[in-house]
Amino acid sequence: MVVEMLSETDVDRLFQALADATRRDILRRAVTGEHSVSQLAAHYAMSFAAVQKHVAVLERASLVTKTRRGREQLVTTDPTALARARELLEQVEDLWRHRVAAIDDLLAEEATGAPGRTGHPQH
Repeated sequence: MVVEMLSETDVDRLFQALADATRRDILRRAVTGEHSVSQLAAHYAMSFAAVQKHVAVLERASLVTKTRRGREQLVTTDPTALARARELLEQVEDLWRHRVAAIDDLLAEEATGAPGRTGHPQH
C-alpha cells in the first residue's frame, strides 16, 4: 500500500496542507487542469505572494506540481497524492469502525450478562 511508505512528517505535511480552506480551493481548481499562479491568485482577496505561499505548502505536501513555462509557473494537482490522502482517511475510518464495533460488543456482553474478555462475569 502506498500509504505505508509515507513518513509521519509526510503525513503531517499532507494534512496540514489540506487543513486550510484556501489551499483546498486551490487544489480543487488545479484538478481541472493547469493554472498559472497568477490565474489562481485572481480568485482570492490576498496578495500574489500569499497565494504563492499556499501553492508552496501544497507542493511540499506533494499535492500539486509546479512547472515553469516561460515566465509562468503552472500548477496541477497530483492525483496520486489525492489517492494517498484518501487511503490514509480510509485507514483511520477502518480503525474507528473496529473500535466502535468492539465497544458495541462489550456493551452487548454487559447487557446480556455474558462473560467479558477475561472469562469472568462482569459485576
